[in-house]
Amino acid sequence: MTARKTQLVRYAWHAAFLLCLALTATLYAAQDRQTLAQTYSPKLEKILKENIASFWYTKSLDRENGGYTINFGPKGELKGQGTKMIVTQARTVWLFSRMARAGYGASEYLEAADLGYRFLKEKMWDSKYGGFYWEVDVTGDKKLKPRKHLYGQAFALYAISEYYLASKKQEALDFAIQLFDLLEAKSHDRTYGGYIEFFNEDWTPAPDTEISYMGAPSGFKLMNTHLHLLEAMTTFYRAGRLPLARERLIELINVESNAVVRKGLGACTDKYERDWTPRLEGDYARVSYGHDIENIWLLIDACDAAGVSNYPLLDLYRALFDYSIKYGYDETNGGFYDSGPFNQPADRRTKVWWVQSEAIVSALYMHRITGDAKYRSVFEKTFTFIQENMVDWENGEWHANITPEGKPQGDKGNIWKAGYHNGRAMLECLEISKKLQN
Repeated sequence: MTARKTQLVRYAWHAAFLLCLALTATLYAAQDRQTLAQTYSPKLEKILKENIASFWYTKSLDRENGGYTINFGPKGELKGQGTKMIVTQARTVWLFSRMARAGYGASEYLEAADLGYRFLKEKMWDSKYGGFYWEVDVTGDKKLKPRKHLYGQAFALYAISEYYLASKKQEALDFAIQLFDLLEAKSHDRTYGGYIEFFNEDWTPAPDTEISYMGAPSGFKLMNTHLHLLEAMTTFYRAGRLPLARERLIELINVESNAVVRKGLGACTDKYERDWTPRLEGDYARVSYGHDIENIWLLIDACDAAGVSNYPLLDLYRALFDYSIKYGYDETNGGFYDSGPFNQPADRRTKVWWVQSEAIVSALYMHRITGDAKYRSVFEKTFTFIQENMVDWENGEWHANITPEGKPQGDKGNIWKAGYHNGRAMLECLEISKKLQN
């Protein structure tokens, strides 16, 4: 054998060896992901079925007035009938619809979703001007806060679209399209992109000097509102496949991956002028770790729905996650704090239920996309924190907050807290686990 042939044989053996190593590493990685999924799927399902869904199914259905009672104290005790606000009424329609579509007790959960859907349509929809009232009394007959905010309209679109996907009722899709068309006509900002957020009852613009239902000047655009418009448009596009809905979805992807991101910071802020000029004075100069982390996986899901590759945005996803880990993550105990000033450790160190919910979903999405063990570690530690601190097995549901001293506090249900964040987290993590096993 000539020297050249010998060298070629050596190259071939070397290449074969490297290929074997790569295949072995891939096999071990696949087995590792399967082990991760197999370990956590039963735990996720137990929390979903026995702690979250059972709480809301047994306690919230208002069969006398329609809709849902969402007014429970720290031990799950009823605190009176309460009022009915569009955000949590719609979120609960979404939860029961999504449970049904996922195959968990489809008939009873679909019936529970229908109860809420009918209340939205018959009591919370403005039959004169269109759109949903912000808040009504327990019967739905008294309109307590009749003006229109896009945060509430977004959750209505999200819920009705999910209800259609679960029920396949054409009237639900028609209703979702009617709402989408209304938002297109009344609030889509053709000049600057995104959506104008706060309106009077008749859809005339609210004065810019007023404070909206979201606690900001009425002329502002919020990252938070557009984040939930993004998730709503994702589900609406999957339901109806309208070309214009895809255009708006891509526009919202651009907003949430660009306009709301402070490039020199590697994090997002919440408050903007109509033309997307950021407002950073005073308390606006803060980072909400939960919203940034939630933004990552909602963008991933939106890109998947729109048929757009996520890889051009992967650097952004890493940057947002890295910032939140650096300043807002509890490396020792797991879990993320509430918020903090720019480039400084969190100063609001309560751990809120919804932040932990979004963190495990986003971490599992990122681990699936990148294979990076860092995200697996965040998922596992945060899930352990949830299991040991937030899940209330005695009274049902999750504690609203865990104080820096480790004490649970807050209601199990109120006009801002229902079973959407944590229920969705369990459902999403279960879906990702199925994909990891494959």
